[in-house]
Amino acid sequence: MTVTMRVVVGYDGSPAAAAAIDAGALLFPGAHGWITYLWVPPFASEQVRKRLWAQARNIDDLIAAEDREGEREARRITAMGVTLAGAAGWDAEPLLERTYAAEGTAIAQIAEKLDADAVVVAARGLGGTDAVLGSVSDMVVHYCSRPVLVVPHPLLSTEYDVLPDGPVVVGWDGSDGSYAALETAERLFPGRRITAVSVEDAADVPAPPGSGPDGRVGHVHIGRGRGRQARATANAVVAAADDQGAAVVLVGSRGRSAVREIVLGSVAMGVLHGSHRPVMVVPNRSRPNAQS
Repeated sequence: MTVTMRVVVGYDGSPAAAAAIDAGALLFPGAHGWITYLWVPPFASEQVRKRLWAQARNIDDLIAAEDREGEREARRITAMGVTLAGAAGWDAEPLLERTYAAEGTAIAQIAEKLDADAVVVAARGLGGTDAVLGSVSDMVVHYCSRPVLVVPHPLLSTEYDVLPDGPVVVGWDGSDGSYAALETAERLFPGRRITAVSVEDAADVPAPPGSGPDGRVGHVHIGRGRGRQARATANAVVAAADDQGAAVVLVGSRGRSAVREIVLGSVAMGVLHGSHRPVMVVPNRSRPNAQS
């Protein structure tokens, strides 16, 4: 029996968010998607607030009008995302929530509440020299207890074309985090070729489960290259994904603290910031003997 994937998508009406829905639908065909828009009052633009202020009799009237206009616009944006997801082949529904918390942590909480298999967000500000720590996507990756797929924008045609059936690359070092990433790759991407990439001396890294001549998982060792260890390792994983023509790269997080916050290792962050392909960060939650 085929089990339908359950995906929470952070959506804000931007072209990057629309592209993330498109990529998510190609990677997870036929999924059930919650197109999630977090409405953080006051929502209305400065121009709208000026018009409302001119019509309001008092401050209470102004607040009520801003809420009304904000909710209407939020519903319009969410409906647009549902339409895009439906056209891409998902069974999609809107999820509109008013929140005063940081959007990233709110999305993480929603994914936990809905028992989602994965979260999809656009890499707004995560890539290259424009990296912005504290962005919504960055917060989701740090705090979410579910695998988070971060989709860069824009993807080149060669990167886009491999999304439906391209191979999966997993960063592998024998740690609990890499085991969790490999298990997630096998669960969420059935039927795809999986390559575990080690950036260590071959003698120091155990072979991943399922590897070998007849196994589903390939295993390659590559050199780390120059530079500081974590950065060089991340760059090597990204380069391997490019060489493999990967549809997506999976990396494990380092662990979680007592307050359920994912503590990302520097290698995982380096892959997120350096990859032009979608990257899925897998929290170390499914390994019973994982070390935080």
